[in-house]
Amino acid sequence: MIPRELLRKIRQIEIRTKRLVSESTAGAYHSAFKGEVREYQPGDEVRTIDWNVTARMNHPFVKKFVEERELTVVLLVDLSGSGLFGSCDYTKRELAAEIASVLAFSAIRNNDKVGLLLFTDHVEAFIPPRKGRRHVLRVIREILCFEPRHRGTDLQAPVHFLQKVLSRRSIVVMLSDFLGSTFTSRAQVAGHLRRGAVFSSTLGQVPLAPLKQAGRRHDLVAIQIVDRYELELPPLGRLILKDAETGEVVELNTGDPRRRESFVERQRRAQAELRRLFRSADIDLIQLRTDQPYAGALAQFFEAREKRRLRG
Repeated sequence: MIPRELLRKIRQIEIRTKRLVSESTAGAYHSAFKGEVREYQPGDEVRTIDWNVTARMNHPFVKKFVEERELTVVLLVDLSGSGLFGSCDYTKRELAAEIASVLAFSAIRNNDKVGLLLFTDHVEAFIPPRKGRRHVLRVIREILCFEPRHRGTDLQAPVHFLQKVLSRRSIVVMLSDFLGSTFTSRAQVAGHLRRGAVFSSTLGQVPLAPLKQAGRRHDLVAIQIVDRYELELPPLGRLILKDAETGEVVELNTGDPRRRESFVERQRRAQAELRRLFRSADIDLIQLRTDQPYAGALAQFFEAREKRRLRG
C-alpha cells in the first residue's frame, strides 16, 4: 500500500503540473518537438498561415496539415545519492519528479507515449512507454519512492540500455545533476540545510561518445537539476562532510571567504565546460534550480528549441 504522505505529495504534484500544462506547456511542447509548421513559400494559401508562429518568428509560417504523429518520450532520471539534497522547498529528486510530471502530462495531452528509466551507476528500473493519467502517476510515484540498489552515477549505463530497447526515434529527456563528488553534512545546521547539505566539488565525467551516438538516433535533451549550495558555499563555518555517493569524509571551513570565492569560480568553470560538452554533442541543455521557479525557464527553453528547429 502506498503511504498517505506519498499519495498526498503525488496529488500535489499532479495538481500543480496539470495546471501548468493546461495553461501553456502542452502547446509549447507540441511546437518544440512535433514540427507541425514550415516556412511560407510563394503559392501557399494565405488561409493556411499559422499566425501564432508567424508572430513569434516575425515572418510567415504555414500549417502542414499532416496526420498527427504519435511520439515516444522516455524520461531518464538520475537516482544517485546526491539527488536527495535540497536546501529549499525541494530536494533535487522531488524537483526531478515535478519536471518529469510536466513533460509526461504534456506528452499524453499530445497523444504521445511516456516511458521511464531510472539509473544510478547501473540501470535500476525501466517502465515501458504507455499513455494515460494512471501511467503518468505511476511514473511520478516511482521517481519519488523507488529505492535504488546503488548510489553512484554513470551516464553510459542508461544510454547503452536505451539503444537496445528503443527501436525507433524517440524524445529522450535526461534529468540529472551531472555531479561527480558531492558531499553531505553529518550535522543539521540551524535551518540552512535540509536533509543534509550537499556540496559539489566537481562535475562528473560526461561520456561524450555514447551521448553523441544517442543524440544522432534520438532527440536527446539534458536537464540539469542543481541546488544553490552546489554553486556557492554558505558561510556556515567548519563542517564535517560526507560524500553522498562514495562515503568519503572531509572537513571544510566554509567561513573562509577566499575558499568560498574559489569554490564559486571552480563551479563557474565546471558549468561552462558542461555546457561546452553538450553543445559539441549537439544536445540541448537546460539548468533548473531547486531555489528558483522552473515554469518560465522551461517555457523559454521550449521557445528557443522551436525557433532553432524552424530556422534549421
